[in-house]
Amino acid sequence: MMKLRAALIRPRERCAALLMMTAASLAAAAAPDVASLELAAFQRDPVAQTELATRYEHAEGVPRDLEKANSLYCMAARQGHSEAQFRLGWLYANGRGVVRDDGIAAALFEMAAEQGHGQAGKLLGFVRPQPDTRLPSCLLPDPPPSLAAEDLAGDADLAIAAQVPEQPAIEPAEQTEIEKLVFRLAPSYSIDPQLALAVIAVESAFDAGAVSPKNAQGLMQLIPETAERFGVKRAFNPAENIKGGLAYLRWLLAFFQGDVALVAAAYNAGERAVEKYRGIPPYAETRRYVRKITGIYTKASHPYKSDIVAPSPIMARVTRPRS
Repeated sequence: MMKLRAALIRPRERCAALLMMTAASLAAAAAPDVASLELAAFQRDPVAQTELATRYEHAEGVPRDLEKANSLYCMAARQGHSEAQFRLGWLYANGRGVVRDDGIAAALFEMAAEQGHGQAGKLLGFVRPQPDTRLPSCLLPDPPPSLAAEDLAGDADLAIAAQVPEQPAIEPAEQTEIEKLVFRLAPSYSIDPQLALAVIAVESAFDAGAVSPKNAQGLMQLIPETAERFGVKRAFNPAENIKGGLAYLRWLLAFFQGDVALVAAAYNAGERAVEKYRGIPPYAETRRYVRKITGIYTKASHPYKSDIVAPSPIMARVTRPRS
């Protein structure tokens, strides 16, 4: 009887072992291998970067390497991946491979929580935000980009402008009617006319009747929401359109404390996109747009009126390292 019972048990054990091995092999097949994750991470896939970072953090199939995990999390977090922001914040909250810093942890948890990451929102109550937090360098905004040659292809005016360090003021006798309007109206909004002209040149090429595929209208390409926000009733009227664009530029300059590159990025992609990515968003169109604007208007900063709007509370924490 004992022999019979043992004989019955052994097949069951073998069957269970076989099922476990099959499940393990299926899981291994479903999970991407390290080589494929490395390739995807190199190609700037934030999901792959985060998964690979997690493996290095917990030694899953690779030797534990917290420095590499930190770097990969940071790259993915920079691209706006909420899980990477949360996990990088966890490293800083616990001092895993980095110097513990509750300020950085809080900023990262806040980034993730704003995108609906539940765990990040819960952990915000356990770390204290610091108003003067300096984020890791890989999360800081890009410096104002230079005008790339490929962005100038077929655009002779911009190519010439990029070669001139400072654009001289246009002589009154040589101004077009639109330029005269800009020079007359811009001082009332505390805007350098040259910045406004750069925006008009890139947005509409001085075509007062221009309409974009996204229904941006007129010289400064105001979408209906922005036109309404700044009291523009006739978007194709040059004076009204310029006034609306100048009002928006004045607001953006105050919100981003005079950072021309960030203002240009926000004019193209919206201020919330700039806040979300803590700098110039990783959109090809926006990056080209910023290069064009800063190629024409070469000043990195512009005076702003601090009483227009309070600075962005998110961008105020993103400071560059002191030289």
